[in-house]
Amino acid sequence: MAAQRVRTPYWVTFIVLAVATASFALMQSMTVPVIPTIEEHMHTDQSTVTWVLTAYLLSASVFTPIIGRIGDAVGKGRMLVFSLSMLCAGSVLAALSPTIGVLIIARMVQGVGGGVLPLSFGIIRDEFPHRKVAGAVSVVSSLMAVGFGAGIVLGGPIADGLGYAWLFWLPAIVTATAGLAALVFVPESPVRTPGRIPVLPALLLSAWLCALLLAISRAPHWGWGSPVVIGLVVFAAIVATTWVLVERRAPVPLVDMRMMRLRGVWTTNLVALLVGVGMYASFAFLPQFIQTPTHTGYGFGSSVTESGLILLPMAISSFITGLIAAPLARRISPKGVVVFGTSLAAIAMFIMAFVNNEIWQVAAVSGISGFGVGLTFACLASLIVGAVPPEQTGVASGMNANIRTIGGSIGSAAMSSIVAAQLLPDGLPAESGYTHGFALLGAVFLVAAAAGLTIPAVSEEELEERLEAPPTSVVGAGSARISPH
Repeated sequence: MAAQRVRTPYWVTFIVLAVATASFALMQSMTVPVIPTIEEHMHTDQSTVTWVLTAYLLSASVFTPIIGRIGDAVGKGRMLVFSLSMLCAGSVLAALSPTIGVLIIARMVQGVGGGVLPLSFGIIRDEFPHRKVAGAVSVVSSLMAVGFGAGIVLGGPIADGLGYAWLFWLPAIVTATAGLAALVFVPESPVRTPGRIPVLPALLLSAWLCALLLAISRAPHWGWGSPVVIGLVVFAAIVATTWVLVERRAPVPLVDMRMMRLRGVWTTNLVALLVGVGMYASFAFLPQFIQTPTHTGYGFGSSVTESGLILLPMAISSFITGLIAAPLARRISPKGVVVFGTSLAAIAMFIMAFVNNEIWQVAAVSGISGFGVGLTFACLASLIVGAVPPEQTGVASGMNANIRTIGGSIGSAAMSSIVAAQLLPDGLPAESGYTHGFALLGAVFLVAAAAGLTIPAVSEEELEERLEAPPTSVVGAGSARISPH
């Protein structure tokens, strides 16, 4: 009998996964504070430059389940290295981009790395001691919110000190290092889930998302009642319906629609979708609001670095939530934490819509928002795990992360449409655009809180038992585990 290969210590694997997840989260948000700078440098308009964020989220929405499914077939460790390589390659292309079109393409390449999160969940389930799985999943989930908030704060100083191209050079260096570390230290799972890659569902998913986001983002220019916008929305609805039907009949679906019917799954995913809409849109447009010149009658005319410092409370509060979310969930239940967190975020957005005349007010709102979103992020992964059998942990977590990203792409496009709907003579958005946009996001978070009340109750102890249960079959990062029987 051949000697068994020595496995990498789980804590080493965890460090690599944490760096990979944080890099992905940072890459989502580091460009946010410099959107106005990119708009000026690339000689484009606000509606177009917003696609620097939207294209990244759209690409991640499409490729997250694809990369996860390929990981089941050829190995999660191998696909983790591939995902980090695509993040690195996209960063290099973005740093060298001569035009806004090339930059948007580069961001789409980066979005291919969206498989990092579900792959990390699957690797944790495969490799970690059972008693450590619950904590590791919670921390990795929290890193998404922490990384997003930190990226907004760090983006300004990096852009001002080194130039905005270094917002891509630095992530390229970090992701290249993380990719090498993953290649060396992350063990490859010996199990595989056979089956072909669902190409048709992937094409249908990308088609209806692209049509919907294009309609939302360009509606202020083309008109909400224009034939083009109406045609795109109708096309998106038809293709989305076709996508659902195809997924339901596929032997190995890209997104398991049967699992989506479980009450604990669809309610938690609905919250994830709404939180994605609110979080990405609010975090993306707060820096732009702060940087608006004072001659418009609102905004503070802050530099990129100053806007990042004003939003520092958001990053700090997001970090704190990663430390207190688990104890708080044990006290009031994960469901209670989600409802509390989304309610806090709703309050923050309503305040931002109507009370934004002083810098301290915006800073306080950012802290409240970061705290609420951070708490929600930390518990969503645990709730989705509690809604499915232990053998479906990977697919359920991956789907939840993907739906949150889809919400983010819709939210950023919708917020861009609202803000750009009314412009001042100098081409800058009118204050009413931000007021209406932040009020709408408050309503979105409020609906998320209401949706959170419908999630089936499950205690933290039950969640930990399910997470710590030993796997009985293949862990699916992009599809359901398939029993050997």
